[in-house]
Amino acid sequence: MLYLCICLCELLFICESYFFLKTYQLNGYVISSYLKDVFEFALAFGKKNNLKFTKRLIRLIITFFIVSFLLFFIVIYFIKNPFLRALDVIIILLCCPLLVALCHYINLPIEKLIKLLYIKKAKIKLKKLSVVKIAITGSYGKTSTKNILTTILEKVYKVCPTPKNYNTEMGLVKTILNNLDDHDILIAEMGARHKDDIKKLCQIVKPDHSIITTIGPQHLDTFKNIKTVEDTKYELVENMDNEGLIIFNGDSENTKKLFNKCPLENKFLTCQDNSFAYSENIEVDENGSRFDLIIDNKKIKVKTRLLGRSNIDNIVTASALAYKLGVSLDDIQSAIFSLEPTKHRLELIKNNLMTILDDSYNSNIVGFRQALEVLSNFKGVKIVITPGIVELGSCQSQINFEIGTLIADHADYLIICNDTNKNYILSGAISHNMSKEKIFFANNRKKQQEILKKLIVHGCAILYENDLPDNYK
Repeated sequence: MLYLCICLCELLFICESYFFLKTYQLNGYVISSYLKDVFEFALAFGKKNNLKFTKRLIRLIITFFIVSFLLFFIVIYFIKNPFLRALDVIIILLCCPLLVALCHYINLPIEKLIKLLYIKKAKIKLKKLSVVKIAITGSYGKTSTKNILTTILEKVYKVCPTPKNYNTEMGLVKTILNNLDDHDILIAEMGARHKDDIKKLCQIVKPDHSIITTIGPQHLDTFKNIKTVEDTKYELVENMDNEGLIIFNGDSENTKKLFNKCPLENKFLTCQDNSFAYSENIEVDENGSRFDLIIDNKKIKVKTRLLGRSNIDNIVTASALAYKLGVSLDDIQSAIFSLEPTKHRLELIKNNLMTILDDSYNSNIVGFRQALEVLSNFKGVKIVITPGIVELGSCQSQINFEIGTLIADHADYLIICNDTNKNYILSGAISHNMSKEKIFFANNRKKQQEILKKLIVHGCAILYENDLPDNYK
């Protein structure tokens, strides 16, 4: 009977822990972010994100099971008073989120050791290979630039890029250990949320060449200000080989600051008139763009299915580095023509009834603005579905208000998802004369689809901009 009671309590406890474990995982196992969500009751109750049973999470669950089992055993075995026993069991159940945090700290030494061992193994493998290492960082456009550069370089070289949005230490290590083989080039996307994050990634890869894309207000909840963002991205410059090539996307004023500050000899600015590489005579429509690409004072006419001005800048920047690494202009032209849209990044999906612009991944104010500009190229009714942008710290209200004004200027209808930025976006849209009758609210996907069915007409265009994880209300 004793063990049956313990097992029942344990089963109930494990079931309760699901949403806390998912919230912990969605926060990237960062305990401070997890606890912030717990105390704000921003738990991952939704169905968009499933719990992924990674090795790290399985280790945490085992620790969680052992600790909770011992707690229930002590209470049920040693406390004889039924009322006190029941009260203690309830207290343990209520402490579930804190127990997840406790297990995090119990496992922390072993997790750090495992991480160090994997990093050491990846470094040893890299030393044995004669592979050229390229690093890409920035606030926006990292993944798109990486994919474009990969396509162009593959005309000449065998290339291993970090897959999807693998841009953390363990994502990079996993790529090196599992994907890197007899390749000529490794392209490492480098993301950051804290100071020294880029430095840590560079210590693993030790890049030969680099690209810094657009820098702007991203992850300000951890960076706090744009100066810290710039300093963190500049860590790539500080950890570069002095003889390496480094390309700066000059369309960004923040990136241009780093270009001017950079002491390296082989630095090149792009996306500015008369810089090393830039575009001119741009023609844009709903199917893509055509423009003249000038690299090192040589001009080629190019055409791409990629949408948005930012993708033109990404193409220019990637082409500049590919050219310096020996890819011919003819091969660059051919590769640009063959570029495929990156999934969920201004991806165009058409059918007989409507056009969908899927820009649901990793939204930012620059990308949002350009997605709306692309939307304006379409005829018919225009609908925007968005929860706005998060992780902007003290700028969150201001930027989401601006988003509301932009939507009002470019779209006919607006569906706001989630409550996080609801009031900011609503206020911005109304301030630019969007009628309240054309603004709708949907707290889940079912409600969103119900509203959308009423708005869809033949020839309409729908923009899905950003998709927040389940730990945002």
